[in-house]
Amino acid sequence: MGNLEIYDTTLRDGTQAEDFNLSVVDKIRISKKLDELGVDYIEGGWPGSNPRDGEFFREMQQQSLKKARLAAFGSTHNPKGSPEKDPNLKALLQARTQVITLFGKSWDVHVRDALKVTLDRNLEIIHDSLAWLRPQVQTLFYDAEHFFDGFQANPEYALVTLKAAQEAKVDCLVLCDTNGGTLPGRLVPIIQRVREAFPGVALGIHAHNDCECSVANVVAAVEKGITHVQGTINGFGDRCGNANLCSIIPNLQLKLGIPVLEEEQLRRISEVSRFVNELANIRHNKYQPYVGSSAFSHKGGIHVSAVAKNPETYEHIRPELVGNVQRILVSDLAGRSNILSKAHRYGLDLSSKDPVVLEILSQLKDLEKQGFQFEGAEGSFELLMNRAMGRQKRYFQLLGFRVLSHKTTEDQPPQVEATIMVKVGGQVAHTASVGNGPVNALDNALRKALERFYPELKEMRLEDYKVRVLSSLEGTGAKVRVLIESADGENKWGTVGVSTDILEASWQALVDSISYKLYQEEQKKQRGKG
Repeated sequence: MGNLEIYDTTLRDGTQAEDFNLSVVDKIRISKKLDELGVDYIEGGWPGSNPRDGEFFREMQQQSLKKARLAAFGSTHNPKGSPEKDPNLKALLQARTQVITLFGKSWDVHVRDALKVTLDRNLEIIHDSLAWLRPQVQTLFYDAEHFFDGFQANPEYALVTLKAAQEAKVDCLVLCDTNGGTLPGRLVPIIQRVREAFPGVALGIHAHNDCECSVANVVAAVEKGITHVQGTINGFGDRCGNANLCSIIPNLQLKLGIPVLEEEQLRRISEVSRFVNELANIRHNKYQPYVGSSAFSHKGGIHVSAVAKNPETYEHIRPELVGNVQRILVSDLAGRSNILSKAHRYGLDLSSKDPVVLEILSQLKDLEKQGFQFEGAEGSFELLMNRAMGRQKRYFQLLGFRVLSHKTTEDQPPQVEATIMVKVGGQVAHTASVGNGPVNALDNALRKALERFYPELKEMRLEDYKVRVLSSLEGTGAKVRVLIESADGENKWGTVGVSTDILEASWQALVDSISYKLYQEEQKKQRGKG
């Protein structure tokens, strides 16, 4: 078996899931997180299909990734035209990615009913599209759409479509279970037939989850020699979703012994799972294998008694291998190790016996009970650790704020004004500002009050703002969690606030955002002196 490649398509196929939406800023942040996780490829979107994906690829040209290679996705050329004149193929090249993934039709039903061309014409379209792209791109993958359905209906033709792609010298033939209805027992013999027909050719798998078999199908495919695996974080995708990388990667690495990620990267997979959920504003699935908060929790008395003696009695792996925790341990050793790991990443020097670790852990538990989550809010988490260590000063003190929203006519938006009073050192600043909504007005007023003391705040901007209702049972009185993304010319960071009052939650996140910027500037000056 050759080296296994992980190809993440959360930013393209994952966004086809109902209620799963990402801004360009979200997609950039997730790309960075996936790169840290250690995936090989990140499919960023379909640049020829919508302006947002085009903007994402333009923005990513200014970004750098450590390991992952960015892929643009698109279809074979329009049946009525030719590749050199096809706007979709040109948009793929304009994305300026090292990798392009093209999909084409493998199922004769789709050729006749969707493309409305002859079977021979479809073969020309596949070959000519790929052959035209081949000299213009570093890596070229071919997604054989509906391959397993196509093979079961007409095996000879499905194989011929792969041959048309292979003759164009693609780097990998990816077999797609696009309808997600293939069972492992039927998938395995088909893969075996393909391997016999294309010896030595790299093969991939792209599975959907419509019969709850996508993860099993991927694992079975890898056991049959497939070396390129496509999937999404948390299994997001059209209809019932895609193959879930948060289950696939641990299965391959911990069950089959295939070295997919470094051990430290594998420990981040739970964090990445929650990070994607937070940015998509979706509640985390606590029952999800490996990364869910209930994945290693124990309630039954017999279970609790047994795992206290030996965790292996009711746990198939050690939860810390995937960055999760066993939730009944009184000693909280797993939680402590997570704190130490994060502290090390932020350059903070803590030891396992440091009482600060227990202090941070205690604060985290209390905050999580209140509804705080720090995936997607790295700035707030670093500030929390620094406060516990006595390393962060208080940059300003709130003396009070007031926000007024005044609506005069039914068809006009309300006029919003925020007034704020803060104390910096021994001086009091009292300012007012208007804005597009109460949070924007409050942000403007706070900046106005602080910028004469801290001119570096002029470099800072608020890039994204999300609100999540934490429980629907209380209706309009429910707690909300506010997640803010901020940036300056060099860095981006997230902060979080929680309250039953949306303005109070927003205020908490705003204060952390500004405090984090000022803390970073302070650290920069200290490094300069050193």
